[in-house]
Amino acid sequence: MAEYIAPLEILIEQFRSLKGVGRKTATRMAFSILDFSNEQTERFANAILDAKRSITHCKRCFNISDAPVCAVCSDGRRDPGVVCVVEDARAVMAFEKVKEYHGLYHVLGGVIAPMEGIGPDQLHIRELLERVNNEPIREIIIATNPTIDGETTAMYLARLLVDYDVEVSRLAYGVPVGGDLEYADEVTLFRAMEGRKSINQKP
Repeated sequence: MAEYIAPLEILIEQFRSLKGVGRKTATRMAFSILDFSNEQTERFANAILDAKRSITHCKRCFNISDAPVCAVCSDGRRDPGVVCVVEDARAVMAFEKVKEYHGLYHVLGGVIAPMEGIGPDQLHIRELLERVNNEPIREIIIATNPTIDGETTAMYLARLLVDYDVEVSRLAYGVPVGGDLEYADEVTLFRAMEGRKSINQKP
């Protein structure tokens, strides 16, 4: 027997489907919705639908965008010679909060994770190599999260790029091992960016 009436259970389960949301938090969210007026509920639902309809991916770097090319790629003041490679759009937002990085980005769309069945072909790695071939890139900063899968992806990219005329660097470990970039504070991210080092030096 369900703990709550069917419509509420369905709403709770929808909130539980969000990453990182457990039963308690999902129940709290569901009851918050019940406290909304009909007008508030409609605005909330429309905001979700509008976001899904209008948010797409930049055709150049794969960051989230509401236009074919994102605001970062469209900004002529950015340095096109430096590209920071990240796992997802949340990492882009984390770096942009620091306001000390002035290059471009490339969003992989995840990391190589064999246990989850995610291989290189499922990420935007081929598109990164195309950018290296076609754009005036002199440095690639690999900024995947300092996890096992993040490190695996970083080393895979470093090996792929060793024959290209581009410097490849990795963020310094101002970011704690096992942590996510989106939760790091501005100072930590700035120090990590400033302390990056090359990982594809040839003998």
